[in-house]
Amino acid sequence: MALTSSLSRPSAFQANAKPMHLEVAACTDNGRVRPTNEDSYHVSREKKLFVLSDGMGGAAKGEVASAMAVEVVSACFQEDALPTISQESAPNSEFSEETNRLIDAIHMANEQIHEEGTRDPASHGMGATIVAARINGSGLSLAHVGDSRAYLLRADTLQQLTSDHSLVAEQIRQGLMTHQQAAVSELQSVLTRALGMEESVEVDADEMELFPGDSLLLCSDGLTRMVNEYEIAGILSQAPDVRIAAERLVQRANECGGHDNITVVVVRISKPKGWLARFFPWGSANLA
Repeated sequence: MALTSSLSRPSAFQANAKPMHLEVAACTDNGRVRPTNEDSYHVSREKKLFVLSDGMGGAAKGEVASAMAVEVVSACFQEDALPTISQESAPNSEFSEETNRLIDAIHMANEQIHEEGTRDPASHGMGATIVAARINGSGLSLAHVGDSRAYLLRADTLQQLTSDHSLVAEQIRQGLMTHQQAAVSELQSVLTRALGMEESVEVDADEMELFPGDSLLLCSDGLTRMVNEYEIAGILSQAPDVRIAAERLVQRANECGGHDNITVVVVRISKPKGWLARFFPWGSANLA
């Protein structure tokens, strides 16, 4: 099983308007230690929108912050939604309209979480991570803040698509800490960016083209702190369907200790069946 660096990217973004057939599953669990689950997620097969948020552990009302993040972003993609108007977001000419819409939705989520934390003393300091994906045709729009991650599995090779906004990740990038040191560091939970902590936040975004056979994984750090990437790649590759893949990832995180809440969203891109397969399913495997 191969792994590639998050610094190298798949092929350039060239969205094909033809819709992809998606298999989707999600799974969440408290883990073995936490009494409550501060993770939230939203899956819309119709909108091809997938959002995952992790309420900041130890912060006031983390579960409220993550729920708000997911609700605000998903609401921005409803058919009757008004155009998003974030105070801090201007369109980025490097990205498509879909990706800019995703970025703006996350900015709006940040504003609302920060406003709620300022308004309600009991919610002061609440925050959350977010990773969100939107698929339009064959194009993937991706945006994130914090240390919840997105991975792409392509041809049995797992690639991290996001870069963690955390203190240990920054020290690794600067050569001040090794991956082995980071894995046992007491500073793993210290984020350099999160929703709700400031009036504005920088959102990282990317876009690329997807192909049949690709698998997309969104996950909270409750998975990645417990299960190494080789195991994640193996589970995604070997699971016969996305539901089993999602359940096995969460199960494996619990087997490794389950120190945090665990949430995963798995999206597999497959070829839709042609008319011959629909009418003659018993013989389609032998048809060229």
